[in-house]
Amino acid sequence: MNKKKIIIISIISVLVLIIVSLVGIKLYNEYKLRHAKLIIVLEEDLTLEVGSKKKLSDYIVKINGKITNDSYLDSSKLGKQEVIVEYTNDEGYDLSYKFNIEVVDSTAPIIWLSGSYRLPKGSKTKLTDKILCGDNYDAEPKCYIEGEYDVNKVGEYALLFKAEDKSGNIAEEPFILKIYEPYKPNTNISNNNTTTTTPKRTDFQEIKSIHKTDKTKIGIDVSKWQGTIDFDKLKEAGVEFIIIRLGGTRGTDGEYFIDEKFERNIKEAKRVGIPVGLYFFSYGNSVGDAVRDALWVSDQIKDYDIELPIAFDWEDWSYYNEYKMSFIELTGMPEAFNYILNMNGYKSMLYSSKSYLEYIWLDTDLDIWLAHYTKQTTYKGKYKFWQLCDNGKVDGINGNVDIDIMYLD
Repeated sequence: MNKKKIIIISIISVLVLIIVSLVGIKLYNEYKLRHAKLIIVLEEDLTLEVGSKKKLSDYIVKINGKITNDSYLDSSKLGKQEVIVEYTNDEGYDLSYKFNIEVVDSTAPIIWLSGSYRLPKGSKTKLTDKILCGDNYDAEPKCYIEGEYDVNKVGEYALLFKAEDKSGNIAEEPFILKIYEPYKPNTNISNNNTTTTTPKRTDFQEIKSIHKTDKTKIGIDVSKWQGTIDFDKLKEAGVEFIIIRLGGTRGTDGEYFIDEKFERNIKEAKRVGIPVGLYFFSYGNSVGDAVRDALWVSDQIKDYDIELPIAFDWEDWSYYNEYKMSFIELTGMPEAFNYILNMNGYKSMLYSSKSYLEYIWLDTDLDIWLAHYTKQTTYKGKYKFWQLCDNGKVDGINGNVDIDIMYLD
């Protein structure tokens, strides 16, 4: 056998040996993988409330390794859903495990009603239109009143407001409807003995003395209603941040407007070195509206350095029933607003009062700007800013102003 053939045979032998070794290693690894320890113990309750936020790990009692895809589950639609846990076990093997959860709706609708409701005699108001009735998932829950009443007869009527969603969850709220005789002023009587009292106001310096720490900053929020502000005096007074109204829309589907004092306010705040956040007053009734709002906001502020978040402020509760939105769709608006602003390099947050945050808005990862006018808030959720009054006084502003606390990370 010549030398050339010997070399060829040797090369072929080496290649065969390498291939056999690789195949062997692969088969061995596959064998090891098939016999790798997979230990997962699940919670007994594998349901997920629609519109809520839960992660894969919330359903796992025990696992022999570390989850690598521990993200929020999709809770937007009712029904069964297959989820996959991907994790690296204690031996270093990447494994996956499948199980089913069921998205359910066990939450009753919300009826926004205190113990009584007043209407003038002869009123044409339809109670079911004016009393907020909404649901976390059902955009049009069935809302109705049980009991008899006569809007043309003065008196008090004991009634029951009921709401039922498509999942069969029912809410009931007893209330008293008071029909009253409209007041007719007697123009022939004069009263020269009227007295006036000076409304109590909240002093900015007092708020600073109570709430200022190394983990807080004390500031204000302003709009055209504060008039022409002396920013040098604000700076001297120790205002540490300011949230300025950028603008909003003139009602549902209305045109956009810029607050008439916005340009001056932001330029003056920049001049004296007060950090700026903004708020936008929205009348949107869909995620699409919120996206358009965010694009408009981004376009208006592209020439400014905005250090603090831009708040999505939605307060059109009197007309909520007309919009036929679920709370999932409602909460989707500030989240969409936030998504677009984040893409454009800005931070965002949701502004709302304590009661609506507790009962209407769903859980969200957005920063919260809490409105609760009190000395000590009882709100249990997380919040980044707290608007604690609307009757504040501070050097530089003639009239009332909202005072806010920002909590530092």
